[in-house]
Amino acid sequence: MLVVLIALGVPLAVNLDQRATLQLETEALIQAQGIASAIGAVNLLPRNRDVLQEIVRQAAAQVGGRVIVVDAEGILLADSQGRKDLGDDYANGQRPELDAAVAGRPDTEIRHSQELGTDLLATAVPIQDDGMTVGAVRITKPMSEVRAETTRAVLGLVAVGSAGLVAGLILAWALAGSLARPLRRLAEVSRRLGAGDLSARAEHVGGASEIEQLTRSFDEMADRLERTVRSQREFVANASHQLRTPLTGMKLRLESALADAQDPGLRRQLEAADREVDRLAEIVERLLVMAREIEEGRATEVDLGEAAARAVERWTDRAERLGASLLARGEGGRAQANPADVDQILDNLLDNAIAYAPGEIVLETGRDGEMLTLAVRDHGPGIPETERERVTDRFYRGSGAPPGGSGLGLAIARELAEKWGGSLRVLGAEGGGTRVEVRLRPSRARPPEAPGSA
Repeated sequence: MLVVLIALGVPLAVNLDQRATLQLETEALIQAQGIASAIGAVNLLPRNRDVLQEIVRQAAAQVGGRVIVVDAEGILLADSQGRKDLGDDYANGQRPELDAAVAGRPDTEIRHSQELGTDLLATAVPIQDDGMTVGAVRITKPMSEVRAETTRAVLGLVAVGSAGLVAGLILAWALAGSLARPLRRLAEVSRRLGAGDLSARAEHVGGASEIEQLTRSFDEMADRLERTVRSQREFVANASHQLRTPLTGMKLRLESALADAQDPGLRRQLEAADREVDRLAEIVERLLVMAREIEEGRATEVDLGEAAARAVERWTDRAERLGASLLARGEGGRAQANPADVDQILDNLLDNAIAYAPGEIVLETGRDGEMLTLAVRDHGPGIPETERERVTDRFYRGSGAPPGGSGLGLAIARELAEKWGGSLRVLGAEGGGTRVEVRLRPSRARPPEAPGSA
């Protein structure tokens, strides 16, 4: 807007200056012709210089400038300023307007006066007597009047433009605020929804019709998301409750069978089945705990070092039976995650590692920049680099996968990590083997609400 003001103001100022100058020239020409006509009508040249001097003095007072009269030769006859150089030759080539006037032509010149230190407008017209040029009248006026008028006009333009600029800025600020406020509100609601507050709605944020339409679409999406999440919660809770009863029945039947079993081979099979039932019961219990935590909207965090130690304790027996050893090490750290989710991640990673790579398996906890890390490193045959990105896809089974299994373990672990704003990646390990690394956000003083909480 300031550029536009300058672009329009400069030409306008020039135009105002030209118009004011032309107006002053026209006014001076008319005044000079009037004085010349009055002098020529009474034929004062050159007989009565005292009367002539009085006429130019009064004329100067009326026109607001200096008035002089010269004869046909350019000799100064009268001067409104009463100068002592009467009789001097004023048509000597230094005053072009007088040279033209004594030659019978009106003329106007603008030139700088060294004596006065300002620009002057000089207008001269011939004095006629019976068609003959008998002298000339010249009026000089300072151009300061024109400059002052132009300056006043420019200042007025600047004042109006500045007021317009300020008004425009205020209007733009108000308009930007009216647009930004609903967008900020929408962004805040999006953040709350992303953090798990399914009750967050933008509702009527105001603003333009496009923003209102966007708000309605956002709230409709949030409604659908809330219904979907609640359905999932109910399914998890109901399925877990319904699984409890048959698992309890299976546990009782296995314990009864174990009490009666005499054959060593049969006892081993029953004991293995009993352990699997215990493991399944533990998973169901975790699902119930998770469902309750989500329903309550409880903020949650987990110590990764403690989670790794619990995982080693849970899996040591199975690892030893399959020829593997487990070791947990690292600095630990509290992460933003549900303990049940972290336990599930570790169970899936260890299940894979023990099945694929008997030998030493290390659970490492640490920190990488702003993220906490939880890794399972084995010394097995490793995963080909071309398959590392795909092994976390659901139902994908690598080329060296042992029989059995569903291809869901790493996929579920990755989804659980991403649920808490983390990630999972499969890497090659130095010296051979595989390193599966999970990255999670560290817990803050006030942990965020669990995803999906209302």
